[in-house]
Amino acid sequence: MKENVAYQKAFDFAIKVYGYCKWLKTEEKEYDLARQLLKSGTSIGANLAEANGAISGNDFSSKISIAYKETLETQFWLKLLKAVGLMNDSKYELLFENSDEIGRILFAIIKTTRINNQ
Repeated sequence: MKENVAYQKAFDFAIKVYGYCKWLKTEEKEYDLARQLLKSGTSIGANLAEANGAISGNDFSSKISIAYKETLETQFWLKLLKAVGLMNDSKYELLFENSDEIGRILFAIIKTTRINNQ
């Protein structure tokens, strides 16, 4: 598989999200929010993996768009976890900044592919 910066960052982010969700379930006994964060946080990289195998420009753009939307959903869950006291400031800042960086990269890709597909 062709790995790029966005994919590698999303993969590394998924590992961090997995570790946090594992802690959240084990230590805080919070399963519902952990499941939601795990699904969206790991879906970013999964959609980038699918984009790498896209069969058309539109297919590629669609998968990148989905990955971008997953970063936004992940940020929602991070904000919620922090707001209800299940995430400390340093963990929040780390994960939010990581997801924000991935989101900015993906948004730039979306803009570029849409311009090139016109």
